[in-house]
Amino acid sequence: MIQDIFPHKLDNHYYPDRKPAPDSFVIAFHKQEVLVKGDMFPRVSELASGESGLTYLFALDDDYYFFLDAGDESFAVPDGYEFINVRTFRRSGTVEKYRVFLAYTALQLANWYRGNRYCGWCGRMTSKDDKERALRCECGNVIYPRIVPAVIVGVTNGDKILVTQYKTGYAHYALVAGFTEIGETLEETVQREVMEEVGLRVKNIRYYKSQPWGIVDDLLVGFYCDLDGDGTIKMDEGELKIAEWRSREDVILQPDNYSLTNEMMTMFKEGKV
Repeated sequence: MIQDIFPHKLDNHYYPDRKPAPDSFVIAFHKQEVLVKGDMFPRVSELASGESGLTYLFALDDDYYFFLDAGDESFAVPDGYEFINVRTFRRSGTVEKYRVFLAYTALQLANWYRGNRYCGWCGRMTSKDDKERALRCECGNVIYPRIVPAVIVGVTNGDKILVTQYKTGYAHYALVAGFTEIGETLEETVQREVMEEVGLRVKNIRYYKSQPWGIVDDLLVGFYCDLDGDGTIKMDEGELKIAEWRSREDVILQPDNYSLTNEMMTMFKEGKV
């Protein structure tokens, strides 16, 4: 999956006093586009702005990474670099997995910093906390990075699994998925999403694995479960264009190994679930 970057190791601890060095890396965003040369992020020494406007993100091995909001029209793009959409960056097929993971994780933090410049309670400007990764306001409001739980569901019916395709957007086969709502357990989310998307009841809900998915602030939580009763699919045609039972040999996997969804389909296809 996207976070499986061994032998590299991400240190996401927040160090408010950590300062950039000339050889530190900068992950610069303009909206949803990231600044890269091939699959490389620029170093501080390559930016005309130098250390100005940088916010510490995390460390990878012995390298420090900083965020820069490059939304200002005055930002000078270094020679050889370009802004490309983070989804395009991921799907290029030529980018090292750990760099895709860094870009997605950085984007999650970048969106949080950019979206909380002002306090939602009183409207005053926020400031960075000096002890933890949080934004504070004079009124006492404290804002932490947003993490949104969502489920990925492998519904099995004997030797078959339920696969779907979205009506718009992602074109490859996937599994039932959805966001957890207020006042709802993850297991209740599984039951509700399966019923809403395909009109089926499920039982024997069991946790598999989780995955951070920074592009939409998600923490994806994977579950397998068994069909409970009638297996006739009643597809939500507003969200899906395909929902069908597939035997192990007929499961079509996604084109990369980044997603929890694809790993769960692979586990079923290989008879490990």
